[in-house]
Amino acid sequence: MNWTLALPEIVLGVSGLLILAGGVIPKKDTFFPVSMAVIGALVLTAALVLGQGEGTAFMGQYVSDGFSRFAKVLILLGAALALVLALDFNTKAGLDRFEYAVLMLFAAQGMLVMVSANDLMSLYIGLELLSLSLYVIAAFDRDNPRSAEAGLKYFVLGALASGLLLYGSSLVYGFAGTTNFDRLADALSSGQVGMGLVIGLVFVLAGLCFKISAVPFHMWTPDVYEGAPTPVTAFFATAPKIAAIALLMRVLAGPFGDLSAQWQQVIWFAAAGSMILGAFAALTQKNIKRLMAYSSIGHVGYALMGLAVATDGGFRGVLVYMAIYLVMNLGTFAVLVAMRRNGKPLEQVDDLAGLGRTDPQMALWMAIFMFSMAGIPPMAGFFGKLYVFLAAVQEGFWVLALIGVFTSVVGSYYYLRIIKVMYFDAAAEPLDPRTAGVTVVMAGTGLLTLLFFLFPAPIIAAAQAAIASLAG
Repeated sequence: MNWTLALPEIVLGVSGLLILAGGVIPKKDTFFPVSMAVIGALVLTAALVLGQGEGTAFMGQYVSDGFSRFAKVLILLGAALALVLALDFNTKAGLDRFEYAVLMLFAAQGMLVMVSANDLMSLYIGLELLSLSLYVIAAFDRDNPRSAEAGLKYFVLGALASGLLLYGSSLVYGFAGTTNFDRLADALSSGQVGMGLVIGLVFVLAGLCFKISAVPFHMWTPDVYEGAPTPVTAFFATAPKIAAIALLMRVLAGPFGDLSAQWQQVIWFAAAGSMILGAFAALTQKNIKRLMAYSSIGHVGYALMGLAVATDGGFRGVLVYMAIYLVMNLGTFAVLVAMRRNGKPLEQVDDLAGLGRTDPQMALWMAIFMFSMAGIPPMAGFFGKLYVFLAAVQEGFWVLALIGVFTSVVGSYYYLRIIKVMYFDAAAEPLDPRTAGVTVVMAGTGLLTLLFFLFPAPIIAAAQAAIASLAG
């Protein structure tokens, strides 16, 4: 048993337990030093992931390959930057408790287990470790009724999704006789496909679609995004979505690859529904966090378009899209975290009025992120959509590609409306000064979003290598 392959997950788990044990010792200030320790653990883990070998461990339940390394680096980057955004916000909001950083660390560990899962059982363990951490983080501002409501809604609906996933897994095991991905692939390639197995796959897909908030399992997203503290929303919108998309790709391209004719239809309708709802439901939103919730649903639809194609080109497009999505989403939420006036967090679109005059730098970064999310060249978001659209067109998915183009045009309205409010509406009172950490995240992600078209090769090559590893 080559347990050293799981060293990144072991480091995160041991770090979390040590910090949890030390955190109960009374101290005057624990949040900042614990957060720094967790960020250090995430960076160390990323270094371990980059040097990770390939193979399986724990009797075939864990796999390490190029695909898992690509996804893990994105996940750890998202978790670390989301924690940076929480440092100042949580202190000012009275949420500076060491448990927050520890929960983020355990959530990261769960996501790493998810993308390396090679068995339905290890898949479920990783997913539940992530989910239990997210339930608590969503309701972390326990004195705020909206935050408590967000945590409760996410818990109830998440428990339902977990039940669907377990029921689907039991059907798969009952009809295939195994939960291991490699043995499932062998069984399905030999023609052992019954209706019960297909039904089990549908239930597994339903559970996973909940985690990425794809239609029709999206209902929790707007309320949780709005009610949770803004740094928590930034975390929800990035790393867990990348982990769930990567897990979905591993499940569908691996053990269930021979059933693509069955699951393509499900993914097609989920992609189309997510793009349409994400575009139209956001048109009337005045709360910017709810707007970003519907925006994330739409972006999941674009990613699922590449997955529905079920080719190496489509899968590569999904990975490139999610890498770009991570960067531009974190940058956008850095702006939202910085939206404070007289010490009070702001959440309305109109609160950005006149930002182009009162804070030109922040308005510029926000404009870059909005143009990118709308898919306007030469921003990074344009290239993300380009790769999934090209894959869909090349394989004859014309209707899905046309829906994507149409919803991109509709979605451009609410992104451009934010730019219009910042530059053309009457200036409101200036926002409070932001911290260096938020500024660094904002500027770093903004530059990556703006200059991606000059240096796209590293991300594309890494995504191509990851897909080659997944297919192998």
